[in-house]
Amino acid sequence: MSSTSNRPLTLHPDRLFSPEPIQRDIARELHAEIAELPLLCPHGHTDPRWFADNEPFENAADLLITPDHYLVRMLYSQGVPLEALGIAPRDVDAAGGPGEVVASPRDVWRTFAEHFHLFRGTPSGFWMNHVLSDVFGIDTRLTRETADANYDRIAECLTDDAFRPRALLDRFGIEVVATTDGALSDLAHHQRLAAEGFAGRVIPTFRPDSVVDPDHEVYADHVQRLGEITGRDTTRWDDYLAALFDRRKLAISLGATATDHGHPSAYTASVDAATAQRLLDGALAGTLDASGKETLRGQVLVEMAAMSIEDGLVMQLHPGSHRNHNRPLYERFGRDIGADIPGPIDYVDGLHALLNRFGNDPGFRMVAFTLDETTFSRELAPLAGHYPALYLGPPWWFLDSVEGMLRFRRAVTETAGFANTTGFVDDTRAFLSIPARHDVARRVDCRYLAELVSDHRLELDEAHEIAHELAVGLPRRVFNLRPPEA
Repeated sequence: MSSTSNRPLTLHPDRLFSPEPIQRDIARELHAEIAELPLLCPHGHTDPRWFADNEPFENAADLLITPDHYLVRMLYSQGVPLEALGIAPRDVDAAGGPGEVVASPRDVWRTFAEHFHLFRGTPSGFWMNHVLSDVFGIDTRLTRETADANYDRIAECLTDDAFRPRALLDRFGIEVVATTDGALSDLAHHQRLAAEGFAGRVIPTFRPDSVVDPDHEVYADHVQRLGEITGRDTTRWDDYLAALFDRRKLAISLGATATDHGHPSAYTASVDAATAQRLLDGALAGTLDASGKETLRGQVLVEMAAMSIEDGLVMQLHPGSHRNHNRPLYERFGRDIGADIPGPIDYVDGLHALLNRFGNDPGFRMVAFTLDETTFSRELAPLAGHYPALYLGPPWWFLDSVEGMLRFRRAVTETAGFANTTGFVDDTRAFLSIPARHDVARRVDCRYLAELVSDHRLELDEAHEIAHELAVGLPRRVFNLRPPEA
């Protein structure tokens, strides 16, 4: 057996295809046609500052490990303290015990390499190997013994102008990439990008969670600030909605095509303006109970749908995550450290108020994601297979995996078809993993299409057309993206 210091890192050309020869050959043929198509990323969480400043990324740990909650949660589950992953407590001086000192980037990388075996068989492991091999040209597997050599190789690459953010956009073939921007953001980075000719290449997405969710810790302060920056009295329901619409218009002026809503549930409401005002009053005063908060969130979703009909923004809903489930960890380190856990969702009753008003309107388009895959065939596929306004987003977060994607296609295709889905859009803040994620999705889709062709449920020419649609056609149309001019 070879030593752990020289085990080769390779990407097999038939990875993720069926081992059955006929299906594998069909998948190869389909994939060859779409492998080099541009990447469309209309839903993501990249940082607009990267592209506006276009400065070199600093080091492997800060780029690939510390901000990636997929990696952090697994390592934490195996006893690795967050400080060892470069994550500082909110108040470092108050942190006691051996985890008080936050690790250096090289030590973070060494810790990750020592524990990389934990990611065998996971999407994170697959993506990381793709990044190491395809992006950085590393040809030995990441282990404790190879950690320093790989870290130095990445550090050397990051000094090259070819690894600056804008150059990587071109290298990866990214036609458009979206960021996630709060309602209070001045979008200064996007304004700089537009001034430098990047309009339409890096676009904002309007994400108003902190000013529409009464459970958010900054809700009251952010609603007040929303009023200050728009010149409206956001304690009044009508002005509050007008202020939200004002901020949407700013995002649109800089290329936004969509909104994004990360609600606890899919509940939508239908209450009159007087009731909505009472709910807003209670939320701002901090006296609203759980039922009232749910109703207020649900009413705002319906109001956002009405705004979408007026301004054309595609509405995305990401419900079902119990945020900050590990409360002691949240109190010490804050949000987005891997402690968000999926829960059950009711889409049929939850979305009824919204779809009853707008589901048949040709001017409205909504993309629903889920963390509750039991709803794919029972609720979401029948809903999307009926309402013209509703599309199904791809498997998200915990389901963004080979098996999750296959289960999704098998659960929804017979009821909703392919055209009522968005095709693949990545949901990541890990910029360098975007090509890996699209590669996985395209291979899985080709595998599924090859299965349909091999048992004569689909003709080969139809499979070629669908593969192209899933890769670029559907994302462009669903998210109103314009292809680059010839």
